[in-house]
Amino acid sequence: MTGKKPPENSLEKPRGLQTKVRVKTRKKRSVSSSRWLERQLNDPYVAEAKAKGYRSRAVFKLIQMNDDLKLFKAGQKVIDLGAAPGGWTQIVVDMVKPSMTGGKVVAIDYLEMPEVEGSEFICLDFMDNSAPDILKRAIGGKVDVVLSDMAPPTIGHKRTDHLRIMALAEAAYMFAHEVLVPGGTFLSKVFMGGAEKDLLNQLKKDFTKVKHVKPHASRSDSSEMYVVALGFRG
Repeated sequence: MTGKKPPENSLEKPRGLQTKVRVKTRKKRSVSSSRWLERQLNDPYVAEAKAKGYRSRAVFKLIQMNDDLKLFKAGQKVIDLGAAPGGWTQIVVDMVKPSMTGGKVVAIDYLEMPEVEGSEFICLDFMDNSAPDILKRAIGGKVDVVLSDMAPPTIGHKRTDHLRIMALAEAAYMFAHEVLVPGGTFLSKVFMGGAEKDLLNQLKKDFTKVKHVKPHASRSDSSEMYVVALGFRG
């Protein structure tokens, strides 16, 4: 029997490449660069993202979380922190449908990226003192969802890397607390070990449901995961 064709944003795991590509270390290419390139070439999510016109494999993480938790619906206002290269923004625009519903999507990153049609992009470091007010003016009112995929460059020291990403997560939540509507959603990247106790306790006070999620599309050797807070009490 022929099965149904999965929807465009299906979570069905890509089947992967038939033949594994191996990359030799060449002159001027480090061993770590060669390993990264080999991993990219053999990653089915990278191939699937390219085939569907997405800007990064990270889209599949957000698709999975949305399928599980129903984060988005048409007409919402959404802010995407740490948006470059724009994969999450693409998915949010597809879900919110700003041009048809009056919803709005605003993305920010200190890295340049081509603007995603249907969204507004601000090229600025979110940690800049001016960023929160600029975002508030851009979105024009309260927000239904605040997303943060921000992460600092890792140095390989787990404790330090964890503290640095938690500083970003806490800053993102301070902003989200100011702009979310009652019933709103906050989603932020953290590293394995979950959110720091103070942040997690605050989220549990401010939201009806808080959980940690590691999407299937996250690489198994990655320490990243996400904290998702649903039902902002306002």
